[in-house]
This record gives sequence, structure tokens and C-alpha cells, in this order.
Amino acid sequence: MAVVVVALAVVVAVVLDRRRPDAPTQARWAVPSQLDRADFTRPEAPWLVATFTSATCDSCRQVVAKAGPLESSEVAVQEVEFAARGDLHRRYGIDAVPCIVVADVDGVVRASHVGPATATDLWATLAEVREAHPGS
Repeated sequence: MAVVVVALAVVVAVVLDRRRPDAPTQARWAVPSQLDRADFTRPEAPWLVATFTSATCDSCRQVVAKAGPLESSEVAVQEVEFAARGDLHRRYGIDAVPCIVVADVDGVVRASHVGPATATDLWATLAEVREAHPGS
């Protein structure tokens, strides 16, 4: 009798699982694949770390603070705050902040993060793209 009850429970579970609809489509935030470096500070620098932010975003302030120390002679770091530079947010289709992009001297986006990122994530990302694209 117990075997019949277990078998019936398994059949019911399988039927219910098959009737369950697919998960709703999840948002995918747009990240640009190319930037015009003339739109950003120090276009001659081999690398750009641009942080697209909003003044009303707490995690944006944290990301800007973590990205700042990446600034060097080789790396330009720029905050692109929505109220101040909404034109760049619209031009590059930024619809979620914080959005961090790492672009080479030609403006090719080599890496990105959407949402909060740790300082370790940012340092590692920059190191990886610089190693993978040394001539950029």
C-alpha cells in the first residue's frame, strides 16, 4: 500500500511540475559595446573606467568610491552622473545604475558590471582586460 501511495505522489508531482509555466522573462540591462572616447575625460589614456550613476543611488556612491583609486597615468576614471550627463546615459542606452564599463583607447568596451561591484571585482576586471589586451 505504501508503494502505491509513493508512486501516486510522484506521478502527481511530475504532472504539476509540467503544468507550471516558464519563468517570466528577466530584464537584461543594456551595456554599450563601443564608446566615443572624446565624450569622456582623458581620451588619450589607454584605459577608461566609466561609472554611470545617479545621485539618488546609494550603491552608486559606493562604486564611485571604489573605482576612484584605479585612476593612474594609464587609466582615466570618470563618474557619469545622470543629472549632470543624462545625454551620455541616453546616447549609450544606460538604463540601470550603477553601470561600470572598462573601455580601451579606441572605445571598445572590454568589460562591464551592472549593479554593485566590490573593489576587488573592479581591480580584477581591470587587470584581466589589461592583460588580455596589452596593445589596446
